[in-house]
Amino acid sequence: MKRTEIKDLLECQKPQEEVLVKGWVRTKRGSKNLSFIALNDGSTIKNVQIIADHPKFDEALLKTITTGASIAVHGKWVASSGGNQAFELLAEKIEVLGEAHPDEYPLQPKRHSLEFLREIAHLRPRTSTFSAVFRIRHQLSFAVHQYFHKKGFYYIHSPIITGSDAEGAGEMFQVTTLPLNNIPTNEQNQVDFSKDFFNKPTNLTVSGQLEAELAALALSKVYTFGPTFRAENSNTTRHLAEFWMIEPEVAFNDLVDNMDLAEDFLKAIIGSVLENCEDDLNFLEQRQLNEEKQKPQDQRSPMPLKERLKFVVDNTFERITYTQAVKILKDSKPNKKKRFSFLVDEWGIDLQSEHERFLVEKHFKKPVIITDYPASIKAFYMKLNDDQKTVRGMDILFPGIGEMVGGSQREENYERLLDGVKRFDIHKDEVWWYLETRKYGTVPHSGFGLGFERMVQFVSGMSNIRDVIPFPRFPGSAEF
Repeated sequence: MKRTEIKDLLECQKPQEEVLVKGWVRTKRGSKNLSFIALNDGSTIKNVQIIADHPKFDEALLKTITTGASIAVHGKWVASSGGNQAFELLAEKIEVLGEAHPDEYPLQPKRHSLEFLREIAHLRPRTSTFSAVFRIRHQLSFAVHQYFHKKGFYYIHSPIITGSDAEGAGEMFQVTTLPLNNIPTNEQNQVDFSKDFFNKPTNLTVSGQLEAELAALALSKVYTFGPTFRAENSNTTRHLAEFWMIEPEVAFNDLVDNMDLAEDFLKAIIGSVLENCEDDLNFLEQRQLNEEKQKPQDQRSPMPLKERLKFVVDNTFERITYTQAVKILKDSKPNKKKRFSFLVDEWGIDLQSEHERFLVEKHFKKPVIITDYPASIKAFYMKLNDDQKTVRGMDILFPGIGEMVGGSQREENYERLLDGVKRFDIHKDEVWWYLETRKYGTVPHSGFGLGFERMVQFVSGMSNIRDVIPFPRFPGSAEF
């Protein structure tokens, strides 16, 4: 008999004589003659209630049906006499597929801390919280591809191993096959990379942007969506060593086109989750509200989860320049009363999360796009403005999280791009191919980057980015 997924079964509002479900036991409770089994198969956050009439089943079998065990249940789908569900499954036959001994299985029906669940990342997808997060992660991922496909973009697989640092910022994981216990050296007593696999130093990529630009200068509209890596020794709730980046690049687009695309894209993928993940969002919102009660007032989220998502989808993003942002912040009450941890006192500072959140949550009360940043605090590839001190960059700011997207119009002029390479002390030989695109049919073009885990964190309401990727990589942790 073919298995029915629990999601489909729960949507069936009429009796069924024969049903087969398979899943993992969340809880089992009972009386002298009946057992009530809550079963989940991951297709939905909701459980199906199984009623097992004790006289029908061997006592030894019933004892093996414990939290975490996997079972197959044949039975009848009937109207429920209880108030918590419209229908329930009367078990006719139960087969235990895999036992989970209660003295050993760590996911017993009680509250577990997120820190503990990270230690058992191989089992945490079985919890309601993480199954909800990972279903939302799937929906967001699907929505990304769906959006760009409908808009006529082409998906580019950028390399994971690279010989360049796209940001010019260092902190990369080196890739090598050299024997670490006997590293070959040259006459200058330096590492002889000519003996390495690629005959040169290589690293795990921090971005697919540069390669996406190459493709955009042939296919016009492209995007990358793949893993990226940073060897930053950071243990904050916002950083991972391995994460996924979405990076569209569009030929002939200027900064305004870039802002239009990014705003439309963000609203589309968040709207997709609102439309398709209602049960999971309801669960995560309630979870967030329960967590918020334990926090001091000033550390609580500015709005409930679904309201925060609608805040992005329903508002037109405010667009201001960096210079305007600095003036607003400098004149703000928190700055004048020295409530900001980082006071805003001069043009040229790098805006902090507290500044970004003030602009979004307090001043404009809508998502904000800041443009025209000082060239000194932005990447080498951003196009220089006519004032020679600002670049056509943009950051998109969201409530509760600050910066969500960073992008720019790229410098298409060869000489000015070369100046940027020199200014950031990047070896010209490492990016010769990138520079060369500015020699042959160069055009204005723009793009942006969205850290996928940061978006999942925003949409799910999870407070730590390590809890929105199945197997997080961070300093000292690569267990699974």
